[in-house]
Amino acid sequence: MAHYPPYTSKYNPIEHRLFCHVTRACAGTIFTSVEVVKELIDKTSTSTGLKVMTSIKEKVYKTARKASEDFRRNMPIVFDDFLGQWNYRAIPQVA
Repeated sequence: MAHYPPYTSKYNPIEHRLFCHVTRACAGTIFTSVEVVKELIDKTSTSTGLKVMTSIKEKVYKTARKASEDFRRNMPIVFDDFLGQWNYRAIPQVA
């Protein structure tokens, strides 16, 4: 998993290269549904060939969930050398 620190999208170079193009593609449009937004963003591309692909997640995620102690014991977290506080892997243990 890789997370960017809050309020620091400067660490995401792809976002910087595409954000202005997505904004331009959506300019002057009234967002009447999520599908309209998805279609507009999917049509976005740059002159250098970058294209945007989107997917809509219908699932509703619960907030404030706590991990059980058993999960913590059996699923070790390995932090990466680069930005370890934001980049990590959960390694499942084989039963």
